[in-house]
Amino acid sequence: MKDLIILGAGPAGLGASVYASRYQIKHVILGEEVGGYLNEIHKIENYLGFEAISGMELGMKMKAHVESLGGTLKQETALKIEKIEGGFKVTTNKEEYQARSLLYAIGTSARKLNVEGEKEFLGKGVSYCATCDGPFFRNKKVVVVGGGNSAAMAALMLAEQSNNVTLVHRGKELSCSPNYFDRMKNSEWITIEYNKNIARVEGANVVERIILKDEKDEEIVVEANGIFVEIGSIPNQQMLVDLGVEINKNGFIVTDQAQLTSIEGIYAAGDITTNSNGFRQIITAAAEGAVAALEIFKRLK
Repeated sequence: MKDLIILGAGPAGLGASVYASRYQIKHVILGEEVGGYLNEIHKIENYLGFEAISGMELGMKMKAHVESLGGTLKQETALKIEKIEGGFKVTTNKEEYQARSLLYAIGTSARKLNVEGEKEFLGKGVSYCATCDGPFFRNKKVVVVGGGNSAAMAALMLAEQSNNVTLVHRGKELSCSPNYFDRMKNSEWITIEYNKNIARVEGANVVERIILKDEKDEEIVVEANGIFVEIGSIPNQQMLVDLGVEINKNGFIVTDQAQLTSIEGIYAAGDITTNSNGFRQIITAAAEGAVAALEIFKRLK
């Protein structure tokens, strides 16, 4: 039995591993994809020590750091968590693992629009990852939905490949950082549509147009070859919910200052927790992982 199982190979899980290795905590990291959500970020300009770096490159650097300290990372999908005598058992699509402590850092999934045509045109013009699918829309018309930093970053990245990007936001003001807003405002390729909602996605075999609705419920047709949905995320916490771990009304895992959940021995870190004042950033995710590793070390000793 190990001291710790870390579920999730994003900044929170990898950050925890670095400190676990330094505290000589015997652990294993289980994650579907190294870097997690980092792989969907085109360019990162707010992570300390890097003026500009792609998400995938940063993820690979984190992985190399983890492995240089002796951390073991296995690309497997966790299917079930069980409470056993002296700890926990995690069943993946390949093996079973047991440990005295568990750190849950699986993260979140993209929130859906739930409109007509969204599901039907997934992979045919509907995307939740501008970094992954943006190159397929070079010199084509695209729509981005959202008003936060992720939507702004997607619009700016797509404007590097297309001269026709429409950002649709349901409110009257964007919530992205001023830096992103200024860059979009000064771009001749980006148009911002305020106070609009997506009504449906239309086309024959692929996306051909996006139907918007304004405040008067009148429809507006936007010709587009693709739509990128950037409206936030949903916590991936079902396995902990099944164990009885407390979550808040928005579905995020409730943790104390040491990242401990409502169940002794189970910790959580990253975008899925109620900590860091809801500031879901790479730096806060890594920090929560480090805090959890310190508390686990104290508990084990």
